[in-house]
Amino acid sequence: MADDGKFVFESLQDKETIKDYLHALIDGVDKGKIVLSSNGEEIVLHPNELVRFAVKVKKKGGSSSLNVRIAWKDKRKGDDGYSDTIKISS
Repeated sequence: MADDGKFVFESLQDKETIKDYLHALIDGVDKGKIVLSSNGEEIVLHPNELVRFAVKVKKKGGSSSLNVRIAWKDKRKGDDGYSDTIKISS
């Protein structure tokens, strides 16, 4: 993994390969672990139970694009996924 925590991959692929990538992402989200690697770089992600999902489509002239984004907050060690509590009394 790069020191800045970023991993970028872009290429031209056939539809079957894209379908395989999407299925692997689905499996990774389901299992709570996604491993991406290319050219000696690797990054491991651990999606939480709550995941933000966004879709953006753009059509212009003869070109189309579909961007899918999933995002989550990483749990810290010892974090149960819930925000801190507050005690209020009188």
